[in-house]
Amino acid sequence: EISACLVGSEMCIRDRNNSLNLYKKAEKIIPGKTQLISRRSSQFAHGINPIYAKESKGGYFIDVDDNKYLDWMNAVSAIILGHSHDYVDNAVKEQIDKGSIHTVNSALELDLADLLIEEIPSAEMVRYTKGGGDSCALAVRIARGTTGRDKILFSGYHGWHDWYQSANYLVNPEDGEFPFAGIEPIGVPKALAGTAIPFIYEDIENLKSLIDEHGEDVAAIMLEPMRSEFPRQGYLEEVKDLAHKNGSLLIFDEVSCGWRMSVGGAQKKIGVTPDITAFAKAMSNGYPMGAVVGSYESMEPADRMFVSSSYWSDNIGLSASKATIEYLLSNNSEKWFEDYGNDLKKKVTEVMDSSSVNVKISGIPSGPIIQFISEESSEIPLMKTLFVQEMAKQGVHMSTVFHPTMSHTEEDIDITVRAIDNSLLTIEKAQKSNFEDYLEAPILNEPFRRLVK
Repeated sequence: EISACLVGSEMCIRDRNNSLNLYKKAEKIIPGKTQLISRRSSQFAHGINPIYAKESKGGYFIDVDDNKYLDWMNAVSAIILGHSHDYVDNAVKEQIDKGSIHTVNSALELDLADLLIEEIPSAEMVRYTKGGGDSCALAVRIARGTTGRDKILFSGYHGWHDWYQSANYLVNPEDGEFPFAGIEPIGVPKALAGTAIPFIYEDIENLKSLIDEHGEDVAAIMLEPMRSEFPRQGYLEEVKDLAHKNGSLLIFDEVSCGWRMSVGGAQKKIGVTPDITAFAKAMSNGYPMGAVVGSYESMEPADRMFVSSSYWSDNIGLSASKATIEYLLSNNSEKWFEDYGNDLKKKVTEVMDSSSVNVKISGIPSGPIIQFISEESSEIPLMKTLFVQEMAKQGVHMSTVFHPTMSHTEEDIDITVRAIDNSLLTIEKAQKSNFEDYLEAPILNEPFRRLVK
């Protein structure tokens, strides 16, 4: 069984040579080095954080150098029950013996659809995918086909596909830069410029002006309904009203926020029902799966659209999703995440309050976020990098966002709190002297920033 090392021990993490050597090899044979930008070593403290893992269980993983880490990243929130969770894995293993994919259709498609329709307010019809980007692209295709319109007004991060990345031919309405700084739309047809247009989250006047400008061409208003904080009261209702008055559909991208607050998604918790919703990530506890759900009126026209893929209904993803939902529902997951997250925030706050470093923990209980504050904006990336570095040195792998799973324990919180205490002491010393004396890694690189807080 994987267990945490003693936080604060000098011998907690031995070396990372195997990870670094594999990464050097990847630089030569894998363009971009990793398949997911958020797994690039530049997202963490390069040379300090692990890069490759060989085993994961519960709230921990072991890297290729045999170091043990307490994991708060959890596959960028795709893991919700814990790594290699027995309930889900046993369902998958049982299904593998029956066939991972059939020549004809599987009744599991209907079983899972029934579950989704029962739990998600916006769900009357369901289509499947294998990931978040696919789900968003499919939702947009359906919205365009249903309305006969081309343009999408959006706020948030919605994947790598051409429809969305074409927005980088435009500018962020907040600062006049690329909506996604550092990600150039190389390979995206320039003809798509102007078909996906960003708007500022919670700035209803900005959205109104875009509707006034593009009106009858707008197929849908698409947004992440929330990230680390609930939206201001009435905001999503206003967006929905604007969409429907314009004859447009409202799409929620719940790839990241779905499931953790409620199996029915953020929409169930907030009380605003969109026309179409995209899901993925935590819906299957780490097995590739995604879904697009929506009202009959919004989704039924997809019957006449060419939307087709061999693996979108394989039995592995279907059985994993079904088992994940069953476990979440039978174990009162909504209350568990609320209680666990609040306990985590309370104990971390106590440590932060005793430190001279200007830092706080905020966000919803199922996704707390650490925020460093400084009058010198250039100091914040230094604080973040040093924090991530020092946490990794103590066997805690994280950025500044927590993605708790139902396998995490009270002991894991205590381990984390001790590591944070030690890390803040190091940041205090760096602030009093020079960060360069303490940083052992390049400044971590955030490849893009969302338009949603």
